[in-house]
Amino acid sequence: MTKESMQITKEQDVILFRNRVKEFATKIGMSILNQTKLITAASELVRNMLKYANGGTVLLEVISKERTTGIKLTFSDKGPGIADIKQAMQDGFSTGKSLGLGLPGAKRLVNEFDIKSELGKGTTVTIIRWKNGI
Repeated sequence: MTKESMQITKEQDVILFRNRVKEFATKIGMSILNQTKLITAASELVRNMLKYANGGTVLLEVISKERTTGIKLTFSDKGPGIADIKQAMQDGFSTGKSLGLGLPGAKRLVNEFDIKSELGKGTTVTIIRWKNGI
């Protein structure tokens, strides 16, 4: 399986990262609609990482399950962490001056979504978008 790690430390990295996600998705034959959903979710998460934790690392992977393939993205940062994940996952909640579509919006765009956070240690968000949207 294909695997790649990227450091995200500045705004320009976001563009490179989005392009890599698109390349991975294209390589497995993901539909344009699913690519768009994946890239939109990934953009939201990578911008959060940059905004709240001054960046971090993203692991891009092509994975397989049963008879399909997908893209798994793992966002890891060493930021302040999220005090209340349940609250952060509610529509309309935002600590920044945004619409708060962030985490719940990203979750709706992917097939699998997992978030782990520890105050003072950082946050890890893992998302999976299956090629045929299992």
